[in-house]
Amino acid sequence: RCQQLASNLLHLLPQHSQQLKRAAQLAPAPCRWNSGLPMNIGVLFVPQQEAWVVERMGKFHRILEPGLNFLIPLLDRIRYVQSLKEIVINVPEQSAVTLDNVTLQIDGVLYLRVMDPYKASYGVEDPEYAVTQLAQTTMRSELGKLSLDRVFRERESLNASIVDAINQASDCWGIRCLRYEIKDIHVPPRVKESMQMQVEAERRKRATVLESEGTRESAINVAEGQKQAQILASEAEKAEQINKAAGREANAMLVKARAKAEAIQLLAAALAQQHGNAAASLSVAEQYVNAFSKIAKDSNTVLLPANTGDVTNMVAQALGIYTTLTKPQAVKTQDEMSQTHEDSQSPATQMLKAEQGSSS
Repeated sequence: RCQQLASNLLHLLPQHSQQLKRAAQLAPAPCRWNSGLPMNIGVLFVPQQEAWVVERMGKFHRILEPGLNFLIPLLDRIRYVQSLKEIVINVPEQSAVTLDNVTLQIDGVLYLRVMDPYKASYGVEDPEYAVTQLAQTTMRSELGKLSLDRVFRERESLNASIVDAINQASDCWGIRCLRYEIKDIHVPPRVKESMQMQVEAERRKRATVLESEGTRESAINVAEGQKQAQILASEAEKAEQINKAAGREANAMLVKARAKAEAIQLLAAALAQQHGNAAASLSVAEQYVNAFSKIAKDSNTVLLPANTGDVTNMVAQALGIYTTLTKPQAVKTQDEMSQTHEDSQSPATQMLKAEQGSSS
């Protein structure tokens, strides 16, 4: 209580801080709470969660359990009363230096429980005070191993390290440390300002990174959209062409093919009639002569055969080409041979031969 009062006065009276610190250092150790030392009247009732240490003629005799107990007056004496409940001890604020030479003001809360009343009574003079001092020294040593940033990030590991260190030393005192929690960590004003600036810079960095990532994602989405649009447009054009080819153009091609087939059939029927080959020969000759009349109209460069002026020879060549194209592939029957002989004696053929002889 004296130490807690002195620490409170440090905040209330900063002008007398040095004197108050000295007073806190010279203050007595905190006294443990208990129900007091009862008198031995022979018959005693021990409360629950308490252990009474009895000495007989100055020597340890036994520990009274909760409930009804009998003692010998004058010989037996209740020397210690230990509470078996969990004890909460406020660790006073203290200064500690971190690994990066930053001075911190830190305090905490310690949770203890008496596990062995005999050791707690005879192992140490004041176990709670000893544990409090051990917690302070352990806290300073553990903080000296960590940097300032790690102190805030590893508070749980720091608390666990302090608990382990306390339990190793307090085993022989009959006390077990259950938990240790750091309440407040006070940072110097300049260090706090620099930490605030670091936090602001980190936030600006995150904002810039997020903005750049958003711009990149937006550009990627736009490119993907354009790609998908082009793919869909090409697929639509392909489907349209397929539909056109399968629909209107296919029907047109079928109609043209049917018309051409009918024309070929009519032409074949006409050729099969009498003097049909002579008429076809005359038509081919006219088309051959008309083709030469159109050659000079399409280009300045004209390729002409050597005997362009010999019209009879040109007609004969055209007829020869037609005869080669229309030459049958299979063996002709006797009727077809007679019909071909009659066609060869037609007036048109005889006229052409006469013209060839006169020209020669």
